[in-house]
Amino acid sequence: MQNTTPMRIAKTGYIILSAVLCIIGISFIAYPETASVLIGTVIGITFCAFGVIKIIGYLSRDLFRLAFQYDLAFGILVLTLGVISMVHPVNTWSYTCIAFGICVLADSLFKVQISLDARVFGIRSWWMILVLAAVAGTFGVLLVFRPSTSSNMMAILIGVSLLADGIMNLATVLSSVKIISHQVSDRAIDADYYEE
Repeated sequence: MQNTTPMRIAKTGYIILSAVLCIIGISFIAYPETASVLIGTVIGITFCAFGVIKIIGYLSRDLFRLAFQYDLAFGILVLTLGVISMVHPVNTWSYTCIAFGICVLADSLFKVQISLDARVFGIRSWWMILVLAAVAGTFGVLLVFRPSTSSNMMAILIGVSLLADGIMNLATVLSSVKIISHQVSDRAIDADYYEE
C-alpha cells in the first residue's frame, strides 16, 4: 500500500493556500492603499508557500495524477519568484505585475490542460476548471500588460487575479484529487514479474 500522508499534506496545503489567496485578493481589493505598500512581501511569502506545496503535490503521486502533474517545474518557478519578491520587496511594481501575471497565466494554461484531461478521465466538473482557468488567465494577461499605472488600480487588479487564481486552484484540487487509503503504489504496478 502507498503512504497517503504526502497526498493529504499536498491536498490540505492546496486548500488552505487557495483560501489564503482568496482572502489576500479580497483584502487587496478592499484596501488597495495598504496593499500597494505590502505587495512585494505578501506576494513573496505566498509564492514561497505555494511553491513548496506544489512540489510536495507533484511528489505525492495522487491517484488520478491530474492536479499536480505540472507542479514540479512550476513549483520551483513560483518558489524562486517568491524569494526574489521577498529579497527586493520595495519598488517592485513593474516586476510584481509582470511576474505575477505570467504565473497566473501559466497556472491557467496548465489548468486548461488538466480540465481536458479530467474530461477524458470522466470527472464531471471538468468544465468548471476550464471556465475558471479562462477567467484567471484573462486577469493574468491584464496584469502583464498593466492597463493602468495607478498603484491602487494595480493593487485591485492583483487582488482580483489572486481571488480568481485561488478559486481556480480550490476547484481543481477539490474535484480532481482523490485520496484512497488502500491505494496501491504505482511502483508495485510497474514492477517486473518473472514466471518461475
